[in-house]
Amino acid sequence: MAYTIDRHPCEESPRLGVMILPLVAESVPRARRWFRKFITPYAPACSLDDCVLLLSELVTNAVLHGRQDGKPEVVRVEWFREGTTLRVEVHNPGPPADVRLRCPDSDDPHGRGLPLVDAIADSWHAGPSRFGGTVVSFEMTDAWPV
Repeated sequence: MAYTIDRHPCEESPRLGVMILPLVAESVPRARRWFRKFITPYAPACSLDDCVLLLSELVTNAVLHGRQDGKPEVVRVEWFREGTTLRVEVHNPGPPADVRLRCPDSDDPHGRGLPLVDAIADSWHAGPSRFGGTVVSFEMTDAWPV
């Protein structure tokens, strides 16, 4: 089950699109494909490959760590244009206290998602989601010319 809403580039809303996907591993490649498809008409100047990589890391983290008993098992992805900035939000039902930036050992196969986001995005944030649970977002400034 997956739902998407795509906004036409001429609309006034700062929200450009949203995806609601099941909290399963198969949602990671689906989120990558759909985000690339839906953001392309807006012609951002930032690296789409970087954005897709960061989105992939955040959706993967949501799938691996974003569950909470009694809450719907979905991941919600929204992206916004605010002036020249692209903001991508990934919402999941898990508790916000579980989000932390790790410094994994070289032999640790996990823990590199948020360090990648920290290194590539112009800024990122984690905290309580307006839908309940957690939101982790990243911003790419200068995604569009002034």
